[in-house]
Amino acid sequence: MGYAVAQAAVQAGHTAVLVAGPTQLPDPIGIKTLHVTSTQQMRDAVLSRLDGADIVVGAAAPCDFRPAECQTHKVKKKAGQLVLTLIPTPDALAEAGQRKGRRVLIGFAMEVRNGRRNALDKLTKKNLDAIVLNAPKAFAGETTSATILKRDGTEEDWRHVEKADLARRLVALAEELWETQCAPTR
Repeated sequence: MGYAVAQAAVQAGHTAVLVAGPTQLPDPIGIKTLHVTSTQQMRDAVLSRLDGADIVVGAAAPCDFRPAECQTHKVKKKAGQLVLTLIPTPDALAEAGQRKGRRVLIGFAMEVRNGRRNALDKLTKKNLDAIVLNAPKAFAGETTSATILKRDGTEEDWRHVEKADLARRLVALAEELWETQCAPTR
């Protein structure tokens, strides 16, 4: 989805920087692509470019937790239980929300249970202008369905749309939010 949003932004005349985790997708032509392999690297890449951004769309679904201790070798099987301790990873979009300034922030909420409530919670806690609520089945296929929840309390249901169309709609929404909330007054 991030690739589609970056492509739609460029097609609409904007400059885009794509921060991408491991994928089989080729780098999109004409878009600066920053490859990362960890949630920490994603956070660092996003925040290092935040000051130059008018709009940030957080379409990734990074890990919420990581192992507290990483091994550089195979962990051999032995008797008894293996205890794995997980610690929270940084949240790039939440940190961007803390430094929001005059920019539009749009996030995604991939939810299985209590989707609307959890998405609205993320919208508020992360200081977003809008959030795209979807389900895990959005990962597969070329079409998806989503509910767009906005900070002003309005929402839109976008059902059975091509991912490229969803991306174009998100870019149009971001432009609209920028014009009404952030653009310098004339």
